Amino acid sequence: MFTRKLRKGNKERIQMFEGVVIRTDNKGSHTSRITVRKIASGVGVEKSFLMHSPLIEKIEIVRRSKVRRKLLSFLRQRSGKSSSLDG
Repeated sequence: MFTRKLRKGNKERIQMFEGVVIRTDNKGSHTSRITVRKIASGVGVEKSFLMHSPLIEKIEIVRRSKVRRKLLSFLRQRSGKSSSLDG
């Protein structure tokens, strides 16, 4: 689960985004990025987050699963029970 700060004008609010991490880029670098995918009202939504951004408030691991692939982009074509990762 990602928690980040959003600013609109002089107001600030916190937005939460919970989903499956399908990709990590430049893991050891200061430009490391994580792509997270979730299903929102039947439509797949993906967002990329910079790990060391000052706008990222908190990163929380809700559940872990064992996979045998590096990139989980194959989950984009799956739907229903086949799109979930079993622990």
